[in-house]
Amino acid sequence: MVNVVSSRILLQPTDLERSRAFYRDDLGLAIYREFGSGPGRGTVFFLGGGYLEVSGRSGAPASGALRIWLQVPDVAAAHAELAGRGVPVLRPPLKEPWGLVEMWIADPDGLEIVVVEVPADHPIRYRP
Repeated sequence: MVNVVSSRILLQPTDLERSRAFYRDDLGLAIYREFGSGPGRGTVFFLGGGYLEVSGRSGAPASGALRIWLQVPDVAAAHAELAGRGVPVLRPPLKEPWGLVEMWIADPDGLEIVVVEVPADHPIRYRP
């Protein structure tokens, strides 16, 4: 077994500064660290129990097979805050048949981000 001591998602956007501003200012993610200098510097954001590194550049947006899942305590409050900041809301909060409340948003490259609330009575909160 590999001994994983840390992990992060590596995202190479088509426009580094635009994406850095989105995750920092629009989503309000806290910065864990920055590295490098000038316009090419990388930024690592806190993602709850993980990290999101936004660095480098890509000639094309990330594949539609990639999504980011962010759990928040109150999706309705997140919806109001993010919509107020102009974040594209692909789908407003909706309680899914599996019991989670989900909202879908998109980053500047169209990467889908699922914002999830786990209700207090949901089985994911309990272990037998």
